[in-house]
Amino acid sequence: MVVRLAFFALMALGLLGFGTVAWISTRPPPPDAATVAASTKVMVLIAAKPVRAGNLLKPEDIGAKETTQREAGDDANFDGPDARRTLAGAMVRGTLSAGDVIRAKDVMRPGDHGFLAAVLGPGMRAVSVGVDTVSGTAGLIWPGDRIDVILTQAISDPAVPVGRRLAAETVLSGVRVIAIDQQLLQGVAPDAAADNNKARTVTLEVTSAEAERVSVATRIGKLSLTVRSADRSGVLADAGQLHKTTWASDASPALGTNVAQGTRDVLYVFPGTGDRKEFHF
Repeated sequence: MVVRLAFFALMALGLLGFGTVAWISTRPPPPDAATVAASTKVMVLIAAKPVRAGNLLKPEDIGAKETTQREAGDDANFDGPDARRTLAGAMVRGTLSAGDVIRAKDVMRPGDHGFLAAVLGPGMRAVSVGVDTVSGTAGLIWPGDRIDVILTQAISDPAVPVGRRLAAETVLSGVRVIAIDQQLLQGVAPDAAADNNKARTVTLEVTSAEAERVSVATRIGKLSLTVRSADRSGVLADAGQLHKTTWASDASPALGTNVAQGTRDVLYVFPGTGDRKEFHF
């Protein structure tokens, strides 16, 4: 009797083991690490709207979508503040449609070799202008924007009326920004420089004559930048503002002492004898 019970117990254990082996063999193998990684969901940067070849990417041109690591590929730009910041200002090599993944091969960044040569139009030049965070419109300018460059200068001659001792004029109109780089102000230690102690170098696309004009203007006074509307229809309408001088008295009539006398222009003639003659117009 004992032998028979032992025999049945062994048979039961054998069947249990056989069933366990059969159950394990019918289950699919666990996915390996590579398969798991390929199916992982990631956020990649895409074109938020159509962007033509040769244009510079702006922050509003960049969007994001969720996809798998496998579909994204190794050359996709994964979403993140640093990735968006470094992609802004890059030149698009080929036209992108809305929703296209922005891949490394699709863009040329400002730091890449040959970037300026690729982004400049035929016969154009690249010139850099150093501005602070205020005169550079507080960081609101992006590559691809169209801007005006305003020169403000002080006239120290005490013989000049008070209302004419400060002047501003537009020296460049509607030029394209092609790159922006931040540099520390000269003489400021890196560990002591705050964000408001940073200079901003803005690189502009200009003609050879405009480049010479900028070179002279930087030696005369302070340059400020103003952003133009994306609507280009008004460019010709205000072309007459170029080189039109705005005096201190135009901004503050209280400084225009000659205006109260009914004159706005004064001509001073020095005959060479030490005397001065005034002619009012």
